[in-house]
Amino acid sequence: MDERHKKILQRNRTHLVKELDPSSLYDLLLEKGVFTQDMIDEIKSAGTRRDQARQLARDIETRGSRAFSLFVESLEETGQMQLVQALKEGSPLGTLQPSAPPVHRPTPQPLPIAPEGDVLRPKAQRTRRDSIQNYKMDATPCGHCLIINNMEFEPKSELSNRIGSNIDCDKLQRRFTNLNFIVEVKTNLKQKQIRLALSALSKKDHSAFDCCVVIMLSHGTEVSHNRFPGAVYGVDGLYVPVQHITNFLNGQHCPSLQGKPKLFFIQACGGGEKDTGFEVSPEDETAPPCGGGEDDQTDAIPTSSSSDSLSVSDEPDARASLPTPSDILVSYSTFPGYVSWRDTQAGSWYVETLDRVFAESAVTDDLVTMLMMVNNEVSQNSAKGLYKQMPGSFNFLRKLLYFQPRAQKHQN
Repeated sequence: MDERHKKILQRNRTHLVKELDPSSLYDLLLEKGVFTQDMIDEIKSAGTRRDQARQLARDIETRGSRAFSLFVESLEETGQMQLVQALKEGSPLGTLQPSAPPVHRPTPQPLPIAPEGDVLRPKAQRTRRDSIQNYKMDATPCGHCLIINNMEFEPKSELSNRIGSNIDCDKLQRRFTNLNFIVEVKTNLKQKQIRLALSALSKKDHSAFDCCVVIMLSHGTEVSHNRFPGAVYGVDGLYVPVQHITNFLNGQHCPSLQGKPKLFFIQACGGGEKDTGFEVSPEDETAPPCGGGEDDQTDAIPTSSSSDSLSVSDEPDARASLPTPSDILVSYSTFPGYVSWRDTQAGSWYVETLDRVFAESAVTDDLVTMLMMVNNEVSQNSAKGLYKQMPGSFNFLRKLLYFQPRAQKHQN
């Protein structure tokens, strides 16, 4: 598109978002060849009318030399004359026939010679952030949120009770209720009961909802896998692999969640190793480390008969072979192979930080940005003044995800 037309669209972006009726334009823009059906479907999935208008205004800039005049022509045909007038001001459209650009005939230049064996490739184009679409997240309620909180383990499991997990559970129940989810909490489930709870969730009709969330608070272990690392224990000492947990909600097993974000939050150790970190120079420190207390524990399986009171962990595997499952994000409380710390009085570092970041930033920031904030804050903590923790995510979302907190739901 001509730069002068792009500037006109950009100057009128706010007006377009406020006034444009995109639904009346889709058939016309399809007939005129401005957009393909797939492009229109993507715009429709952007969310509210304002979100669709914003996406259409951005995408029209990428659609070639005649897109601007055909867009204005379509606005005229649908009676959106205020927008037509605004876009015509300063534009040499006249009768809506785009003026032919001047023909420049540059002096031929010799092609660059590549070293023998090399192949010249075109320079990669960076994806503009404003071309990334948003998931639709304006359903009321937004979706289901299942929290499985395993605190009291059977003696035969040889797993310690997870003191302080109820604090995590209460925080997350309040937070996702505020984020407009239907929250269901299940406590102290055996392996088979975990599978049954996930199966029941997958069999619900999610057609009216925009998202689904599963939160696992338990011990864990390393297992072989070909997708998502780690496994979560039932209170009977038997585990469910994380990749099986995600499979319950994939497109094959839960068709009503196809194309919708499916979020999994795993508060569990990533293994038995304890990270002592590394020293940084003062100028590299972004924040003073937060000290852990005497009540710091880990969420891992016992790996020896050591009397170390910190040895209780939940383990994901670091060796992943990843396909590309779409619309899934799995957020782990710690790096694969390492323990995840939990204060018996305040709850886990990860959940405490996640709850605070969501409370402060869900109105303005997307999910992935907030999880980076969580990573940074948790990395500053120290257990017993020595041990560190690094959360991370396996992210296969295709769009930006913005929650809609209840307090902001009706503000546009």
